[in-house]
Amino acid sequence: MRPNYSLSMLRGDLFGGITASVVGLPVALAFGVASGLGPIAGMYGAIAVGFFAAVFGGTRSQISGPTGPMSVAMAVIVTVHSEGDFAKAFTVVVLAGVIQIVLGAIRIGRFVAYTPYSVISGFMTGIGIIVILVQVAPFVGAEALPGGVLAKISAIPDAVANARVHSLIVASITLLVGALWRPPLSRYLPAPLAAMIVGSAIGIFWLTDLRVIGDVPTGLPDLRIPVFDIGFIVSSLTPALILALLGSIDSLLTSLIADALTRTRHNANRELIGQGIGNTIAGLIGGLPGAGATLGTVINIRSGGRTPFSGVVRAGVLLALVLGLGRYVTEIPHAVLAGILVKVGWDIIDWRLIKRAHRIQRDHLIVMLITLALTVFLDLVTAIAIGLIAAGMVAARQVERQELDSVVSTPLLDQTFLYDSAEEAAAANDGDEFAAHVGVVGMRGRFSVASSSNLVNTIGGDIRDHEVVIFDFSETLYMDDSAALVVEQMIDIATDEDTESIVMGLAGSPIEDHLHALNTLHRIPEDRFVTNLDEARVVARRILEIEPEPAEAD
Repeated sequence: MRPNYSLSMLRGDLFGGITASVVGLPVALAFGVASGLGPIAGMYGAIAVGFFAAVFGGTRSQISGPTGPMSVAMAVIVTVHSEGDFAKAFTVVVLAGVIQIVLGAIRIGRFVAYTPYSVISGFMTGIGIIVILVQVAPFVGAEALPGGVLAKISAIPDAVANARVHSLIVASITLLVGALWRPPLSRYLPAPLAAMIVGSAIGIFWLTDLRVIGDVPTGLPDLRIPVFDIGFIVSSLTPALILALLGSIDSLLTSLIADALTRTRHNANRELIGQGIGNTIAGLIGGLPGAGATLGTVINIRSGGRTPFSGVVRAGVLLALVLGLGRYVTEIPHAVLAGILVKVGWDIIDWRLIKRAHRIQRDHLIVMLITLALTVFLDLVTAIAIGLIAAGMVAARQVERQELDSVVSTPLLDQTFLYDSAEEAAAANDGDEFAAHVGVVGMRGRFSVASSSNLVNTIGGDIRDHEVVIFDFSETLYMDDSAALVVEQMIDIATDEDTESIVMGLAGSPIEDHLHALNTLHRIPEDRFVTNLDEARVVARRILEIEPEPAEAD
């Protein structure tokens, strides 16, 4: 804690942490149930991730804990990858935490934030839709069926057909309270907690024939020993990596929101380490994995929280509640938690982009829709992977257009470049005043793998039209390996077509060392390297055996 920590900051952190814990309580319980691990797993996750991410993380006022995307991902891991075995499921959580620590240690945190927004939007919207669809059964009073997302979706018609009126009433009232509970009321009692209190009161004192949470373990958690089976660990690396990346993206996006509200700057790599430590501990104590929670973070900041101590306070309050909470939550109806989660799912959906869907670029909209569809109807791993690939292809197409537009292929008329006068040029070319034995290919700006495949097609024909081609690198800023090797290919094309090559402006350019290191210019004689167009003219005249040279005419 910094030496200038003041009493007012302490007051703000205490109030922010307590307020965030009040909001986090019903959400943690609901996400624990939704994940299939149970309500106490949500509480343990909120405590472990919240505490260690606050202490070791890189965002001063961030509140961490179970989130919608992490809970949905964990539900898939429980039902699909671990086949209902909690020990295996928590092993995946530990692996994901370790991966996050490694990502932070190798300083890759800032690159995670480069995930295209179209992928993030499609994924988050898909997660929001899943949260809502999965809660339909408990919302109408039906028992949640085991299995993945598709199994739960396929059970919706039967659940709706056999809806229990009391559950539907309680869930609807809970949802309405959560949606309509706004300032100034929310300043004194957060909306999720108000919804839980109202819905639970109706379910306990009036409509009593509802499915309830039941007995919840209390006290300190037991240590969960990871499954040390090589085959299982290898097969778990993919879901663990997706869980780690999902938590990292979720946390770093929330960090950006916290920065905007507090006018501070987070440390992305340190944040990943803190989140990784929190998730590792959560997996070892049977807790739900988490990430930076946008709702809790915003409430914490608006309530006065400004330092990591607010996150510690929140975790401490939740721990105190867990040590004696069990008997107070056993009678909370599943319909109440379903109502709360339907509101959470609605808020997760990226309505900001959806409202502008008709205005965004078509390619980006397609990427978003692909990611959304795969998230809902296939699985999270494939959605993220294909979404990133599709976004990369879209970005590559845009970069390709920009880079190819930077290639300038210009013929140099003989009468202005090689000869002293138009008459002399006409005499040498049988009266053809547009003859151009020399052409220049100027590569301006940056060139990468995006444009390398089409560079040859774009200017290959121009190279064949001349007897001498000048490759101008004087305005080239960057070339990756793919583009550099294409330069060698263009020189090979020129050689095969008996076109002589001159290299201009390479000395002192940003790409000089790179091209020489790859030995892409090995077929160019040393006397063909020039610094400007005047020197290129002299070399071209010598190659074409044109006498006298303009510089020697006098």
